[in-house]
Amino acid sequence: MPTRIAVAGAGGRMGQALIEAVLAAPDLELAAAFDVAGAPATAQDAGARFGRVTGIVVGSAVDAAVRAADVLIDFTRPEGTLAHVAACARHGVAAVVGTTGLSDAQKTELAAFGAAIPIVFAPNMSVGVNVLLRLVEAAAQAIGPDFDIEIVEMHHRHKVDAPSGTALGLGEAAARGAGRSLAECAVYAREGVTGERIPGSIGFATLRGGDVVGEHTVIFAGAGERLELAHKATSRQNFATGALRAARYAAGRRSRGESGMADMRDVLGLR
Repeated sequence: MPTRIAVAGAGGRMGQALIEAVLAAPDLELAAAFDVAGAPATAQDAGARFGRVTGIVVGSAVDAAVRAADVLIDFTRPEGTLAHVAACARHGVAAVVGTTGLSDAQKTELAAFGAAIPIVFAPNMSVGVNVLLRLVEAAAQAIGPDFDIEIVEMHHRHKVDAPSGTALGLGEAAARGAGRSLAECAVYAREGVTGERIPGSIGFATLRGGDVVGEHTVIFAGAGERLELAHKATSRQNFATGALRAARYAAGRRSRGESGMADMRDVLGLR
């Protein structure tokens, strides 16, 4: 029996990529798609933008959409995501969350829902990015304190949060490997006379423009050499592919009556 999927933010770029990926997966079934009331996609067939007739009309009733599914996939905005996952907790539906820009308090609220349902939460669902996270942590651990760590990211002009959730995840991986706390060593902006670089800091640079899907580079800069680990996304389909792997993982946990938070390291067996 196919796993039933509900897609939040159905009219957005990621929502459309997710719908297309679900429709192409023989073991998954698009059960519902929804967006905010009044969004252009509402009242249309979920596949209208890419010429597909799915029989699923995009609605705005969150509870009805969630009740129809085994797993919700959500790449929307923090406030919306929390309301959607609250509905999942009410109805015993698993959730896959790729939303970025959550505050620490919002992450705590999301984790609280994990007491009732299985949740996979990751700032980036890309398989390649999650392999990169592991490589960055290993490199930071091996390379030692004599190398400075800088993270450069670029996204399209419409992205509303900075640094990206993926860049922050890479910073956390680097800090973990170096035996530090990112909260204590992150530098998010430089302007004017800043003085010399603070030893042990992890710097971030954010670029925005055009239609860039997502590019991330972690630089380890030492005396006479530099190591760069990078990932470039050329299509949102790679995020959708990872999200479907997360949905299958979450559905399996739900079928076993499990709950709790997980991330892509759990999904991909990278712990």
